[in-house]
Amino acid sequence: MQAPRQYHNIALVGFMGVGKSTVGQILASMLDFEFIDTDRVIEAREGRRISEIFAKEGEGHFRNLETGLIREYETRQRLVLSTGGGLVVRPENLESLRTHALVVCLWASPSVIHERVRHQGHRPLLSTPDPLARIHELLEQRKPAYQQADILVGVDFRSPQETALYIAASFRRVRHGG
Repeated sequence: MQAPRQYHNIALVGFMGVGKSTVGQILASMLDFEFIDTDRVIEAREGRRISEIFAKEGEGHFRNLETGLIREYETRQRLVLSTGGGLVVRPENLESLRTHALVVCLWASPSVIHERVRHQGHRPLLSTPDPLARIHELLEQRKPAYQQADILVGVDFRSPQETALYIAASFRRVRHGG
């Protein structure tokens, strides 16, 4: 029998534009946890935007930076982590998150995602003639990884505040065994 998991943190996973950063900040404030956006940490450490990292070193290099960063948080407590959209595609990242966090996937429909991100120029994976088709394609590829989250939360019809309240209640339940 496996030992019960310890939930010291919350890790928000999901596709770009689903609201991980917005919900994460609200959630961290509700729980009096520290909020960490892994994309922002990588940008600060590298001294450049993620789009530049993708352009110069490629997606693989960026994913390696993510993996290293996620491992750093395994021993920390009282964190809300907002992760990059492709982070959980690497099984070792999901395994790392599961050592300390309740993994929550925020899920939105392709049309909602497209509406939210279509005017943002810093999305290197959507630099394509048909971003909506690319969103469909990437969501389909990542769906098996996203579905391994502990909780899947649809955000199409929930405000960030409602989403954060739902996650906070779920976290309290699993943390206290009820």
